[in-house]
Amino acid sequence: MTEQKKRLIIVDCSSVIYRAYYALPPLTNKQGELINAVYGFFLVFLRILKEFHPYYIAPAFDLPGPTFRHKQFKEYKAKRIAAPPELYQQIPKIKEILKNIGLLIFEKQGFEADDLIASIANYASQTQVLPKIETIILSGDFDLLQLVDKQTRVYMLTKGLKASEIYDIAKVKEVFGFFPKQVIDFKALAGDQSDNIPGATGIGKKTALNLVQKYGSVFNIYEAIKKGEAWEMNSKTKDILLKNKEQVFLSMNLAETRKDALSDFNFEKSKFILNKEQLKQIFEKNELPGLSNKI
Repeated sequence: MTEQKKRLIIVDCSSVIYRAYYALPPLTNKQGELINAVYGFFLVFLRILKEFHPYYIAPAFDLPGPTFRHKQFKEYKAKRIAAPPELYQQIPKIKEILKNIGLLIFEKQGFEADDLIASIANYASQTQVLPKIETIILSGDFDLLQLVDKQTRVYMLTKGLKASEIYDIAKVKEVFGFFPKQVIDFKALAGDQSDNIPGATGIGKKTALNLVQKYGSVFNIYEAIKKGEAWEMNSKTKDILLKNKEQVFLSMNLAETRKDALSDFNFEKSKFILNKEQLKQIFEKNELPGLSNKI
C-alpha cells in the first residue's frame, strides 16, 4: 500500500455476523460447537483485504443492554426478534481472532455499533493527516448510508455474503432518490419497522420520498407549513405532519447516528499489518482450514 492511498475499513461486525450465520449451513468444530458465523465473517474479512488492501481496520460491535435511544423511546427495536443463542455464542471467538491478529475492538455501553462507526468515520474525515484517509464501511445495514460523503463509501452486503454493492453519493441518489444525509429525514417521516422507529403515522414511503425530494429536509417541511408556503402539499398530508410533529422529530433523533460516541481515534492503534503465516496459523488453530487455504 503506497502512502498516496491509505484506506480505513470500518467493520459493522454485528451486521456481518448476522448475515454470515443465516447465509451458511451449520458448520461445527471438533467440540460440536457451531462456527458458521465465524467462518462467514472471516470469509468476508479476507475478501475485504484482497479488494481494498486496508492500511487501517476498525471492527465495531454492539454490546447487549439498552442504549441512549431506549431512554428516548423505550419501544425502540422492541419488535425485533432476538437472534438464536448459537449466533451470540460465536461472537467471543470472532473477537478473540480479531485481537490475535492485532486489531483493536471498538464497543461502548449505551451506544450502538452504528454510532461508533459514525464517530470513527467522522474523525477520519476531519483529520488533518495527509494524504486524506479514504474510508470504507463494511456492513449489511442500509442505515449507514447516511454516512456516505466524498471520503466515505459503504461496501454493502446485499444478499447473503456473496452479493455486494459499493455506495458512494451518486449511487445512493440513483437507488433511493435522495442524498445520503436525507436517509435521516426519510426515516423520520416513513419510520422504520425493523428498528420500530414510528415516523409520521399515515405517511408511507412514497409520500415520504416525495416530501424529501421537494423540500429537502424535515426542518424545511415544517418551516414551509409554518410560513404557509407548502402549496403543493395536500391538506391531509399537512394535517398528518402537524399531528405527528413531535413523533417525527423523535424519529429523527432515533434514526441519526451519533458522531460523539468516541472522544478520539488513534490511527496507529488501528494500523493493520498482514502477516499471512500468522493468520494461517490462527485459522488452523480455530479449525477454519478452508480460510487458511484462501490466504
